[in-house]
Amino acid sequence: MTRPFSGKLVAAAVAGAVLAGAVSVLGVCGPFTDVSDAVFCPFVLEIFYLGITTGTTATTYDPTGNVTRLQMAAFLSRTVDGVLKRGSRRAALDRFWTSQNETVLGLTTLPPGAQWVQSDGKDLWAPSFNGSGVIVRIQASDGRLLETWTGATSPEMPLVAMGRVFAVGFTSPNGSLYRLDPSQPAGSVTTVASNLGDRSNGIAFDGTRIWTANFGGGSNGSVSIVTPSASLPWTVTTVTTGFTSAYATLFDGSNVWVTDAASNNLFKLDANGAILQTVTTAGAAHLPVFDGSNIWVPTSASSVTVVRASSGAVLSILTGNGLGTAYAAAFDGERVLITNIFQDRVSLFKAADLSPLGSVSTGASTNPQGACSDGLNFWLIFNLPDQLARF
Repeated sequence: MTRPFSGKLVAAAVAGAVLAGAVSVLGVCGPFTDVSDAVFCPFVLEIFYLGITTGTTATTYDPTGNVTRLQMAAFLSRTVDGVLKRGSRRAALDRFWTSQNETVLGLTTLPPGAQWVQSDGKDLWAPSFNGSGVIVRIQASDGRLLETWTGATSPEMPLVAMGRVFAVGFTSPNGSLYRLDPSQPAGSVTTVASNLGDRSNGIAFDGTRIWTANFGGGSNGSVSIVTPSASLPWTVTTVTTGFTSAYATLFDGSNVWVTDAASNNLFKLDANGAILQTVTTAGAAHLPVFDGSNIWVPTSASSVTVVRASSGAVLSILTGNGLGTAYAAAFDGERVLITNIFQDRVSLFKAADLSPLGSVSTGASTNPQGACSDGLNFWLIFNLPDQLARF
């Protein structure tokens, strides 16, 4: 029976190995017997432990071998996957699961007419479009309805920006922009502009101005650009050229993009709201999401058009995976979720390579519509039962 090393013997052996240029007591780098460089061994072990490489055999790394472009693609892909998975809020809180059916969804009852939801990183904000005209605040940790703001007429998409919460009013002939201060007790919203384009629906912030997509009455869609100021009302510029039924808008860090439902298009805009580029989508373009690289556009044609933001190139038109009337997209840092409003289910995709992750039923007659993520959970608006679901 071999006597184990004492602490002093181990220390001496390690010191001798390092002085000799080896990387461990026996000159072995983890499982690899052909790596003897003390400088590079920690890097080799890191990518081995993270599953980026397994070596050429169980005991050899082949440190001087060439790497093909295909092998490099595999290494980089595994690296991206590992970083995203280990660095997410879900990993920090040990929530690696994906909900598998409607029985495990946490539900919050909302005022009638809720359609959209947005996270501020801690709480959730959901306007109610129908008669009540309220905007509610929900605590994300447990789904408890915290506060209710009143005074908005037909509030639609919410926006969290500038330390405030905004919502557009889907009113005709002019849309409105409402604001509330979440640091103050709940009360009535403030109208900061009442001269947006007809039936405002989408909203985005570019760091300076607020942009709204105005659906119009069938052929008079538009985009409004709102400039915040110290006094009310805020200045509004509305652009109509090229828009039929502007539906939703997003900002990718460089440009504002607008979906146009009737024309089956995604438009890239310049700073003045003029159309710089037109990307044709597979069907009526609904509520998109930007994942940091690509724009995911759900469409009525049971598909999602994925567009590279930097060039406007269509990377893929995704079908299957439970897609039906694809309505809203949300991104949690790793996955993209798509609501299928008339099929009572959501579809999940891996954002890094667009691969399908399956679809999940949300329950009969739930009509999942709006969606967002707080980096930990997805949140869905069930349109018919007026509920918020934690997915």
